[in-house]
Amino acid sequence: MAALALRHDGPDTAAVSGPRRRALGLTAALVLLLVLVVLSVMIGSTTIAPTVVWDALVHPAADIDQFAIRDYRLPRTAVGLVVGMALGVAGALIQAVTRNPLADPGIFGVHAGASFAVTVAVGVFGVSGVAGYMWFAFAGALAVTLLVLALGSTRRGRSPVVMVLAGVCVGAVLGGARDGLQLTDPDAFDAMRSWVAGSLVGRPLDVVWPVLPLFAIALVLAFAVTGPLNAMALGDDLAKSHGVRLVRTRVLAVAALTLLAGGATAIAGPIGFVGLMVPHVARWLVGPDQRWIFAYSVLLAPSLLLAADILGRIVMRPSEIPVGIVTAFVGAPVLLALVRRKKASGL
Repeated sequence: MAALALRHDGPDTAAVSGPRRRALGLTAALVLLLVLVVLSVMIGSTTIAPTVVWDALVHPAADIDQFAIRDYRLPRTAVGLVVGMALGVAGALIQAVTRNPLADPGIFGVHAGASFAVTVAVGVFGVSGVAGYMWFAFAGALAVTLLVLALGSTRRGRSPVVMVLAGVCVGAVLGGARDGLQLTDPDAFDAMRSWVAGSLVGRPLDVVWPVLPLFAIALVLAFAVTGPLNAMALGDDLAKSHGVRLVRTRVLAVAALTLLAGGATAIAGPIGFVGLMVPHVARWLVGPDQRWIFAYSVLLAPSLLLAADILGRIVMRPSEIPVGIVTAFVGAPVLLALVRRKKASGL
């Protein structure tokens, strides 16, 4: 009886091991991100000794290699961290709101809406700089998000398949309109070529500061709705019975999604598949709990983006491949594999 009582009073091993494994995995993801940050600073089109990298950080001097580290690689790495984090959480948000494991800002046309709005801002209104056209990116992202949600609504509720089709169609139309607008004045849009492909090249820290406060607000909103989103995954009726305010939750989630996807597109251009792959990987690792999915996405998404950027630097040295093209090469096979799975990871 005593032994039985001890077994009853002791901790639930399964209950303890689950959070412990997730915490250890989160620590491993943080270590991976730190390693990729170091590699991103050290690896480039030219080889720079680690001692020079260290000196550039702690003993700055008027040296051309140190200049490359401080004014080129460090800002590029910082932009990759911020943009990757925004894309990962935006993907997790849109998958949770739509209950569609194949959703991401690119497939739903959010990137296309933001990039089309930026193209209009540059070509029609003569706006230049992130601080000027980021508001156009936010407006375009919000308009397309609301349009796709409306088009995907049926009498039985929102259909994930219809929303994917609506997002692809809207994205194709806006992408064609964007390209057509750019052809009307190639000289004016010449500077946007790398931006349209999705790139971290030539992005100084000045382009990050205007968006950073909005990203912080969006992350707070995103993590604030993780609990209600967990309840909504069980169905709207059950969520209502648990006291979840559905309209308020969706409004906050769409606001956070708009800020994250629009800001990331304004900084680095339309980078696809990051918001699709990372939440999937996080869900495979930690299950359907949105709190853990969002936490893992914050670390794994910038890791993926930095890894893709590093790969783009070394594949065609001394030239480079934009990170948006690298993620497309990686993401397209992943998307096909997800579609062909007999049972995709559900929400």
